[in-house]
Amino acid sequence: QVQLVESGGGLVQAGGSLRLSCSASGTFFSINAMGWYRQAPGKQRELVASITSGGSTHYPNSVKGRFTISRDNTKNTVYLQMNSLKPEDTAVYYCNAAFIIDSIRPYEYNYWGQGTQVTVSS
Repeated sequence: QVQLVESGGGLVQAGGSLRLSCSASGTFFSINAMGWYRQAPGKQRELVASITSGGSTHYPNSVKGRFTISRDNTKNTVYLQMNSLKPEDTAVYYCNAAFIIDSIRPYEYNYWGQGTQVTVSS
């Protein structure tokens, strides 16, 4: 059973910073891409940042220059450093990862974390 557990959310004033962490546990062969998504009330879930197993990153324009995604493959952990936070960043943030469970049958399986609330006050 594979599991993703997020931590690091909370309440912060506009202009502040938060760092989210997401650790993978369970039995698997490897992890391909990892990413962070967010969902605000009444809105669709959207991609915030992604990182490949080789370290290539992607950000939408809404967070580019403010958010940084990184990963520690030795700890099976992905991080999201969020700086210069704005009230519109308020959302539940979800971790996502593409696992290769079995090296003999190398199919990707997508898993989600339970989400962590980030609230930015003005």
